[in-house]
Amino acid sequence: MKILSIETSCDETAISIVDVKPGKNPIFKILGNEVASQIALHAQYGGVFPMMAKREHAKNFTPLLLQVLKESKLLKKRTNKKSINTKKLAKVEKLLEREGEMFGEIKDFYEKYSNPKIDAVAVTVGPGLEPTLWVGISAAKALVELWDLPIVPVNHMEGHILSVFPKEQGKKFKIGNIKLPALSLLVSGGHTEIVLIKDIGKYKILGATRDDATGEAFDKVARMLDLPYPGGPEISRLAKLARGKSANTLVFPRPMKGTPDFNFSFSGLKTAVLYKIRDIGKLDQLTKEEIALAFEDAVIDVLTHKTIKAIEKYKIKTLIVGGGVAANTRLREVLKEKVGEVDKKIDVHFPTRELSTDNSLMIAIAGYITFNKKKKGVNPKSIKANGMLKL
Repeated sequence: MKILSIETSCDETAISIVDVKPGKNPIFKILGNEVASQIALHAQYGGVFPMMAKREHAKNFTPLLLQVLKESKLLKKRTNKKSINTKKLAKVEKLLEREGEMFGEIKDFYEKYSNPKIDAVAVTVGPGLEPTLWVGISAAKALVELWDLPIVPVNHMEGHILSVFPKEQGKKFKIGNIKLPALSLLVSGGHTEIVLIKDIGKYKILGATRDDATGEAFDKVARMLDLPYPGGPEISRLAKLARGKSANTLVFPRPMKGTPDFNFSFSGLKTAVLYKIRDIGKLDQLTKEEIALAFEDAVIDVLTHKTIKAIEKYKIKTLIVGGGVAANTRLREVLKEKVGEVDKKIDVHFPTRELSTDNSLMIAIAGYITFNKKKKGVNPKSIKANGMLKL
């Protein structure tokens, strides 16, 4: 079964094609995988502008689709012009009436190339930025109309849980070897959650941030320190420099570390950093490094403490860490160390650093799991963008 997956929840346009061999432990093979990032575009503004991101997704979609199909060896020119269905094109034109340029490109693509041997289309429907989600959803609806395929809506956060499994291009991988019960710490620019995994596809949110997400807090503190966007890697770079020097006496508060629940709050920590910067005044390089170290240590301390508490309470056998902040080297080191102190038999999974950010491979896996349960897609008309979608 070949699945084409689409991800446009924020500022990365991502399209993949995965070939799945069904079974008790399905085998996945990556045929094509491409991402068009907008980081450089949004960096000058210090964050993502939704409408600008929406425009870029629409511009990137068809060229990226062509690239992935070619990479997957599924792109073939149409030899019979009579096979072009004008009624379907009319429906797609109406569907993409607000995306006239994208319709023109998809129309040209459909008329030039034959329908690829794809079995289903999976697309992110939320959570995320609704204007950008709609681009991916509309494109997916257009493709399933033109190609007569089922469509599968996917929760972006489930994708991040499953992002630890894809391997190198062309390599095969499985997801059936997770020891249960499992726990997932999801840390990104938009979310911070601890999720109990009873089985793949069966999730319960144990706790979440009450205000800023982890990645959001990193970006805001980076702006305070006059560091470029995205802020996470820059904060970590400075923290690493400070960690290799003399002991840092600066300590920031650990919000909600002592509460009995599994929730988080990072706005107070962010404010503490702001007040410290105001007290200091002009910041030299060494002071920036010390602030970055103290901030990163505070965030990781809280994340680790809550995660370990959940592991102990629910007798967890597998920890999965996903989301953009999962690429943080210090977080990886500390979590592995602390989990090992609880029980060395607990498996700890991180995605590759490339797949820590938003990607369509994770959407393909989640799409297959959803499709396999029902053995069919959903009515395309029922699919809508939901920026606040929960697991």
